[in-house]
Amino acid sequence: MHHSTTHYSQGADARGHFGQFGGRFVAESLMPLILELERQFNAAMAEPGFLAELDRFQAEFVGRPSPLYFAERLTELYGGARIYFKREELNHTGAHKINNCIGQILLARRMGKTRIIAETGAGMHGVATATVAARFGLECVVYMGATDIQRQHDNVARMRLLGARIVPVTSGTGTLKDAMNEALRDWVTHIDNTFYLIGTVAGPHPYPSMVREFQAVIGRETREQMLVREGRLPDSLVACIGGGSNAMGLFHAFLDDAGVQMIGVEAAGEGLHSGKHAASLQGGSPGVLHGNRTYLLQDDDGQISDAHSVSAGLDYPGIGPEHAWLHEQGRVEYAAIDDRQALAAFHVCCRQEGIIPALETAHALAEVARRAPQLPPEHLMVVCLSGRGDKDMPTVLRLMEEQA
Repeated sequence: MHHSTTHYSQGADARGHFGQFGGRFVAESLMPLILELERQFNAAMAEPGFLAELDRFQAEFVGRPSPLYFAERLTELYGGARIYFKREELNHTGAHKINNCIGQILLARRMGKTRIIAETGAGMHGVATATVAARFGLECVVYMGATDIQRQHDNVARMRLLGARIVPVTSGTGTLKDAMNEALRDWVTHIDNTFYLIGTVAGPHPYPSMVREFQAVIGRETREQMLVREGRLPDSLVACIGGGSNAMGLFHAFLDDAGVQMIGVEAAGEGLHSGKHAASLQGGSPGVLHGNRTYLLQDDDGQISDAHSVSAGLDYPGIGPEHAWLHEQGRVEYAAIDDRQALAAFHVCCRQEGIIPALETAHALAEVARRAPQLPPEHLMVVCLSGRGDKDMPTVLRLMEEQA
């Protein structure tokens, strides 16, 4: 297969595979649901009325397009590449998550589902799901690890205010992986009225493709905005990765532009060799979890290892299957940033640009700090500012005290 003829943007095949990754590894009782979901999704995306409604909510409820902002002081500080922020943190609810939630809730309504379930780690997807469920008057149940409930109580409060019921998950490490297991279990037992609103580009097909499709608005806007601003495409794109939806959203529109380099940034936690990290591509191997085949953190017996990151949103032991495929194809480069580097980049962004980023986003900013100084001033770099740091204040304050 010659790289020059690879159309990366075509995505999954008919069975939902990206090379050896993806697919549908689910309980037999879920198969009809998943096939129906795929049918309805494809029909909706071909329907002008559905797309017009999606556009309207993106504009009036979410606040799109999000600005492409030249980070002048950061650019000056690093003395290299011209750095642009794609400002997803300005979306309603404070992150990129809402882009996908609006798409999926419109689909749920179209399918006549009355009960929405979701999993959440940092709570941002839970908040976005609770938000759209409230907007359309639908019942909402959010599965969240007990560990995450402890460290993200502001988001828990937001979800409750929006009318969602939070189900604490105590199995495993009480984090995102465990919450997703419980949500899948719920779905099997409530097949008639329930829509499972997955928050990232993972899970059984069609979810990885569907979530990417709803997030691809990020890259489409970036492309147009960059052409207006600089008259050409960017040279590189940088985004953090937990499951990887903000990164897929930014990358997708550029996958077939050979001249655009893409860097996905995983969480190295306390270091890739510490046993406490969340870098599935850097430190994992292929396996099956949550309905798809992808890179996972696992031991020799295939038992899923615990992921660790200072940011709850990157604390997932897997990665979206399309990322696994792009990694194997060599189309996207994947890097890893540890807690300490992310925290340093977090503070720099606050002071230089007057923007408090999410700790997830700070991983991407740390990679920018590593690369930008070595690049020429004509190099155009776009980093996805995936979320706001409001939710991370307790974590950051605690870490500052520890380091003081």
